[in-house]
Amino acid sequence: MGIDHDLRVRIEDMFQDYAFAIGDDNVEAWPDFFTEDGAYRITTRESVQRGFRMALFSCTGIGQIRDRVTALRKANIFEPHNYNHILSRPRLVRQADGSIGGRTNFVVYRTMHDGPQSRFAVGCYRDVIVEDGGVPKLKERSVVLDSRRVDVLLVYPL
Repeated sequence: MGIDHDLRVRIEDMFQDYAFAIGDDNVEAWPDFFTEDGAYRITTRESVQRGFRMALFSCTGIGQIRDRVTALRKANIFEPHNYNHILSRPRLVRQADGSIGGRTNFVVYRTMHDGPQSRFAVGCYRDVIVEDGGVPKLKERSVVLDSRRVDVLLVYPL
């Protein structure tokens, strides 16, 4: 069973809405893109290639994902900035279990509120997507960074 056009469009729209929520500083909406048992992790291409399970950052379950937003808003101290995501068209493949595997390349630009802009992160999303009440949601999102060198200012989700 393939992926029909309507589902593909809904998934692509979800990916765009995800990026806009982060870029528009609406991180409170970020957990809504995940299933209740969803997982989010940030790792590197090198770690994936070597089969390392360690992640730079990891959340398992919607509670930990929501805690990430709370920490960002209430506990973390950081220079004000925002992200702008540039996404490729995703490669989507129906899995044997009915879920959808996805891979989307991305570039994230960071703009500091005092002016400087830089390319902050380059990599790909490796996703497992399921429909929850007809709505596509992320069951797993692995952010795979091309470089193992990560800026210490990794506050917002990628």
